[in-house]
Amino acid sequence: MRIGISVLTHAGQNIWENGLGQNVIFLAQIFQKLPFVQSVALLNGGDQRTMPPQVDMSSLGLALLPISEAANQIDVAIEMGGALDVKWLDHLRAQGKKVIWYCAGHPYAGLIETSIFGKPGYFNRADRCDEIWLLPEYFTAFSPMLRTLYRCPVIEVPYVWSPQFLAQRVAEIEKEGVEFGYKTRVADALGRRPGLRVAIFEPNVSVAKASTIPMLICDEAYRAEPDSVDFMHVLNTLHLKDHPTLLYLANSLNLVREHKAVFQGRHDFAWYMVNHADAVLAHQWTNDQNYNYLDALYGSYPLIHNSPWLKGAGYFYPDFDTQEGAKQLVLAASVHDSQLDQYKWAAQKVIAQVNPLSHQNLQTYSRLLLRLWHAKALKSVAP
Repeated sequence: MRIGISVLTHAGQNIWENGLGQNVIFLAQIFQKLPFVQSVALLNGGDQRTMPPQVDMSSLGLALLPISEAANQIDVAIEMGGALDVKWLDHLRAQGKKVIWYCAGHPYAGLIETSIFGKPGYFNRADRCDEIWLLPEYFTAFSPMLRTLYRCPVIEVPYVWSPQFLAQRVAEIEKEGVEFGYKTRVADALGRRPGLRVAIFEPNVSVAKASTIPMLICDEAYRAEPDSVDFMHVLNTLHLKDHPTLLYLANSLNLVREHKAVFQGRHDFAWYMVNHADAVLAHQWTNDQNYNYLDALYGSYPLIHNSPWLKGAGYFYPDFDTQEGAKQLVLAASVHDSQLDQYKWAAQKVIAQVNPLSHQNLQTYSRLLLRLWHAKALKSVAP
């Protein structure tokens, strides 16, 4: 079996732009480990001839193929990092080859917000694929919608992550003489530790992942226990800095009034945590699996979150409960240093579960591909 996974290259591309670029590489590495997979290639739907500089194609054993040259070199096309031309997909399927749409983004927000909020969007022809592979965070809520819309089976697939790109970035940063990872805060002469420097990394391009609730949580914690929060860093907000709603919201917060907050653009996780923060405060709505959470856990930084998937790791608060979120932030400020070993153990348990090359994940993806291929074989011999 020869597999192609779509990517969308562009000028100035960086692997840290989003999690999808990393996800493509992790999936490719899984397929490379399966004994019945002959080759894995990346299908280039963009305008560059190379992947981002953080992706060493040679060491990964991957080829970057122009779409125009790929039809005769693959048996399965996975539309993932970039949309594939529908006529090209029709040509593949006419040859008996299979097409999978790997839905790694929020299917409802991506469908609705573009039209409701007048944002640029894209919708490909609904009947272009044989199956949809959907991440667990979306499966229960959105698989019926996708099954109806796209008229094909919707299959739940494992969520995978590896620290390989984070470790690569950390190695670059540590050449400057700094160290990545949480460091216990030094108490003063009266035994008081500094408050947490809280970073909020939500992208603020969708209601599914926005910084409003974390900002309120951080301010609630500061009002209840001023010593728990030293500073609030709200990233990915420069495109909103002049919006009246954000301005009014921000100016209502004690942290802003007392000059203990800053609103920043986009920065990569490792660099920002090393230089500016030591805790991560997050919020999601039907989007509870996030690489940023795993980056924080890998670095042993206190992660205050509302992801049911991670309920056993970090500091959990439910839903939109800002008061409970504030309690968890205060708790993290109080106990994280003394309970660091337990925290690391819980984090490593999560990281082991999402390891792309774990036996369970390899077996699951193997079964998915073989089942799809078996269905193809049965169809070809049917009378």
